[in-house]
Amino acid sequence: MNGARLGWLGTGRMGAELVRRLLLAGCDVAVYNRTRAKAEPLVKLGATAADSIADLSSREIVFLALGTSDDLITAVLGPEGLMSADTAPKVIVDCSTVSPEASAQVREQIAGRGTALLAAPVMGNPKVVAAGQMTAAVSGPRDAFELAVPFLNMLGKGVTYVGEGEAARTVKLCHNLLLGVVAQTLAEITVLAEKSGISRHALLDCINKSVMGSLFTGYKTPAYVNLDFEPTFTATLLRKDFDLGLAAAREREAPMPVAATVHQLIQGLVGRGYGDADFAALLEQQAESAGLTLVSEHAEVSDGLDT
Repeated sequence: MNGARLGWLGTGRMGAELVRRLLLAGCDVAVYNRTRAKAEPLVKLGATAADSIADLSSREIVFLALGTSDDLITAVLGPEGLMSADTAPKVIVDCSTVSPEASAQVREQIAGRGTALLAAPVMGNPKVVAAGQMTAAVSGPRDAFELAVPFLNMLGKGVTYVGEGEAARTVKLCHNLLLGVVAQTLAEITVLAEKSGISRHALLDCINKSVMGSLFTGYKTPAYVNLDFEPTFTATLLRKDFDLGLAAAREREAPMPVAATVHQLIQGLVGRGYGDADFAALLEQQAESAGLTLVSEHAEVSDGLDT
């Protein structure tokens, strides 16, 4: 086994992939998920099943992968939460995308128990994690970071320490604002090319080979070419991150005209019933706006994430 006894709270699509990487690296991990069945595959890989959130409190480092700010507060500070037990972890590493305010509230209230909080929102989806390409921004006490960084690095291609407090929350929001803007821009140029008689496959192959290509344009290519909107990250979740990001921009008097426009386009996508679809469905919405009916090209294209 590798080092510290670890706990993991939240084994949805993203959390399960991250835990799997720790288990394959030989770590001792106890897991808890509200829907226990989602944790069972990890138990078969060697994880220990916890009966409650509080059961994770004896672990030295506990990772969280939750959905919302309220989930974070309840899971850590609630009457049956992580801090409700007599014991407390040395470090809590929160991999969720939540508001800086919620994170700061948790950080302040757990400090009296000698527990440090690391904000470590991850960047990537489950396929990116499986390919070892996940990254994360991390902020909080430097000594807590040094304790957790060996395990954080096991989760992907490496993490970046960005400072004290909630700095990592802002970095993640900036990342996801860029994510949405690039996705919308990619949808616009793809529709323009198709209306000009160029296949989506050909356009994106060219983009991916150019200086404008990226890991992101590559792994979204199959979705754009073959209209596969099976969610890796839903439109509703992206809307939440734009809500948080634009709220931070307002607080700091930082104008974001392009991101504000994309925010409304994502809102339109949710309003049209695509909330639970992958945000790549922005392509479908853009095509409708241009009077274009899309059909799958049924092309064999790589997502660039060979695992």
